Amino acid sequence: MRIRAALVLPLLGALLLTGCTATTASDSLDPDGENAGPGTEQPGLAGEVTVFAAASLRTAFDEIAESFEQQHPNVEVNPIVYDGSSTLVTQLQEGARADVLATADERSMQLAIESDLASDPQLFATNTLVVAVPAGNPGGVDSLDDLADVVTVLCAPEVPCGKASATLLDDAGVAVTPASLEQNVTAVLQKVAAGEADAGLVYATDIIGDDAVRGFAPDGADAVVNRYPIVALDGASEAGVAFAEFVRGETGQQILSDLGFGAP
Repeated sequence: MRIRAALVLPLLGALLLTGCTATTASDSLDPDGENAGPGTEQPGLAGEVTVFAAASLRTAFDEIAESFEQQHPNVEVNPIVYDGSSTLVTQLQEGARADVLATADERSMQLAIESDLASDPQLFATNTLVVAVPAGNPGGVDSLDDLADVVTVLCAPEVPCGKASATLLDDAGVAVTPASLEQNVTAVLQKVAAGEADAGLVYATDIIGDDAVRGFAPDGADAVVNRYPIVALDGASEAGVAFAEFVRGETGQQILSDLGFGAP
């Protein structure tokens, strides 16, 4: 009996060690920062995340934040601050605190880098411009040239959608005197949807699912592409770093693609 026990006990120990190893492997992280094991969460990931994001990301980031919180139940994503990219950078330069910054162009992000707010941003999406008109198209806008003859609203030149709009119009040789210059693309879309303008230039993703407007891609739009970078700002929480990675991971990229964003 003693001989049998001496043989069995080492075998039992080996089996237990194998079981522990298998359990540990099931808790490993995938490239999204999510756990491979079903129903598990990233060990130790907890706290709050504050995100500053370009206005054109509202629908996508609201959905991404919800999915991120589902993956990490001990993390709370605070209400995301949406505005024009240059406005967000100015707020950060003036002392506002955030963990993550996502802009609608690389120039705005570069200003944040030059202000020593962060380093090593990564591209995560692209977008292009469309001409948005109210449902029914009362102004009869069918081309980029028509914007010169109707009430048109544009983004201000200092924000990404304004820079892209200026490039698109200049390339096409179209001179537009805008009825107003808005600080973010959401404000342009709202004026068009309300019938306060006959047309406006917004991103292709902005008109998806909005029955109050319709839009079309004008000639030359494919040559004016906005590239969206994201970064975890200096001093970001561990959860903030994970959120930025999540946006670039499989789940975040699928949400962005479903909403019309292009690949980075």
